[in-house]
Amino acid sequence: MHRTPLDLGLLQAFTAVVDCGSFTGAAQRLHSTQSTVSQQLRRLEEQVGASLLDRRRRDIRLTAPGERLLGYARRMLALDAEVAEALSQANAGATLRLGVPEDFASGRITGMLAGFMRAHPDMTLEVTSGLSRDLRRLYDRGEFDLVLLKQRRGTGAGVSRWPEPLCWVDSASHPSVDGDPLRLVVFPPNGLYRDEMFETVESLGRRWRIGYSSTSLASIQSAVADGLGISLLPARAVLPGHQVLGPESGFPPIETMELAIHHRPEAGPLLLELAARLARLVHEPEKARRHR
Repeated sequence: MHRTPLDLGLLQAFTAVVDCGSFTGAAQRLHSTQSTVSQQLRRLEEQVGASLLDRRRRDIRLTAPGERLLGYARRMLALDAEVAEALSQANAGATLRLGVPEDFASGRITGMLAGFMRAHPDMTLEVTSGLSRDLRRLYDRGEFDLVLLKQRRGTGAGVSRWPEPLCWVDSASHPSVDGDPLRLVVFPPNGLYRDEMFETVESLGRRWRIGYSSTSLASIQSAVADGLGISLLPARAVLPGHQVLGPESGFPPIETMELAIHHRPEAGPLLLELAARLARLVHEPEKARRHR
């Protein structure tokens, strides 16, 4: 036989009337009105098919069905509170593992992460920065819940993707662009932008050699600024000590890269919220560049 499940809100009103000894007291406890509490009790009686209070008396007296229901009602409400507490503790103990490229590991992203942690003060956030190839490998091994990666356009991977503008950069005070061979400042083998640099310089008919190599973005930036060679970097990584080399210098724009956010389909609400905040952080500078 099909029966409508009991409404916990109605059970709460019922137990409040019994505990307070009046509809007025129950209404105050529940921050409601006396008429609302009375209506809730009548709805509960309709659901169970029995009178729960003896309305022939001025004081609150339970009927036999009311007495039987009261124990079940208290247990059901206690179980509901226990479930809510368990879920709250689960969220409180949650740890989210985020991987981001090194040029995102400071500045605006830390402010975004601080705002996220203020909204969820009981959770733990682990952030790792590094080369995208390493972040992707660790994500595939299950060591990250969420990653922001740099990847070549057209891969089709990622829940959100944006173009990643790149710039050829040289030292503003000690330029290397006229050197022969041209010195290049690069990331290690298989690092992003490396192949693009080699192919472009060779297409220009320039001789080249590697003048400096490092896994650290900060080290690459400093090497260029100090005159160790030119490099290809994201637009956000250009520093005051750099000069941008454009088509007038013989260097064409490179438009082969994109930023992408990756997380698994079963991501929970907290992870989806963090991914949305990260997407806004990446998307807003891109919008600003298009409207300059």
